Amino acid sequence: MKANPRSVLEGMHFLDGDHAAAEGALAAGADFSAGYPITPSTEVVERLAQRFPRTGGTFIQMEDELAASIAIQGAVWGGAKAITVTSGPGFSLMMEHLGYGIMTETPFVLVDVQRGGPSTGLPTLPAQSDMMQARWGSHGDYEIIALAPSSPQECFDLTIRAFNLSEKYRTPVLLMMDECVGHMLERVVIPPADQIELEPRRMTSKKPGEEFWAYELDESSNGSLVPPMTKVGLGHFPHVTGLTHDERGYPAMNAAAQTKLVERLIAKIRDHRDEIIELEEDGVEDADIIVVSYGITARVCHPAIARARREGRRVGLLRLITVWPFAGKRIAELAARVKGFVVPEMNMGQMVREVERAVAGRAPVRLVPNAGGEVHDPEVIYRAIIEVAK
Repeated sequence: MKANPRSVLEGMHFLDGDHAAAEGALAAGADFSAGYPITPSTEVVERLAQRFPRTGGTFIQMEDELAASIAIQGAVWGGAKAITVTSGPGFSLMMEHLGYGIMTETPFVLVDVQRGGPSTGLPTLPAQSDMMQARWGSHGDYEIIALAPSSPQECFDLTIRAFNLSEKYRTPVLLMMDECVGHMLERVVIPPADQIELEPRRMTSKKPGEEFWAYELDESSNGSLVPPMTKVGLGHFPHVTGLTHDERGYPAMNAAAQTKLVERLIAKIRDHRDEIIELEEDGVEDADIIVVSYGITARVCHPAIARARREGRRVGLLRLITVWPFAGKRIAELAARVKGFVVPEMNMGQMVREVERAVAGRAPVRLVPNAGGEVHDPEVIYRAIIEVAK
């Protein structure tokens, strides 16, 4: 399915990451957003609010993040493609409804423009300290998909991909930006609508009035473990609840129903990790040292890696574009032959724990922490590379 030309601002632009994400949402067909302003994410919904009148969408400013994160889910069951945006404490407030979206299999995109924390922390300054909250912030067992752009262009591109993954796997998808990427102004090329591929929402083939179960797999699921959807008003009368439920959507308060449901929710993501995970590798094939990073920090690594290479060291960069599910399989492959890993991230050690788990003691893993507020000094990353190379 191609994008609607009405929603695509084709051409070359100079946009910050927040505005580029908004344009990506529009190109992906988003027609509803509910939000509550919070720095440094506000510009995303400001642009949506400005552009929606021209594209046929609706923006509602809610009273808080709790209301925003549940309003979009009501809109999705009404047939909308929906997005909400937040940062810092707002992300914490949205965790309950993130879990509700996973449990009810409601596709939407949640953008988190990360800033320094805990609590209100550093509203205008960057961090990458929500990465583990993105994975584990809601309660219960589940899998999540999260993407991390490194540039305004990727904010546009990955917002579209986030919507496509959300529709394909019928689940919320997170776009984990950071303040630097969100406020960075760069060239963004928006292609014509006929060059933008969109994943259509897979709707039930049942006619209005026919019995429809909101969580029943059918032939169209094609082994994906993803049931087709409907929308309110078509005459299917779907039952949607955050309680453990059966295929009808009716509460089923027993261990057997819990096991069947939770195992399917996890498997529909975990079984397709190879399709979901996207990485960028630079000089990795013959490297002795692998720098693993993501978001703005991956860009800060370049001067340090270039300096080490000029000195004759074989250093590669593995950039996590998909951060969740984690690329543990690829890290494990590399661990069998390299001298070590360097993991700079703008937190005190989050994704590095996943790297350590995948490496499993076969090579040293050196964290380069940063509490947030400013990006790393490349000199610090360079020294970590030299230390691991000894």
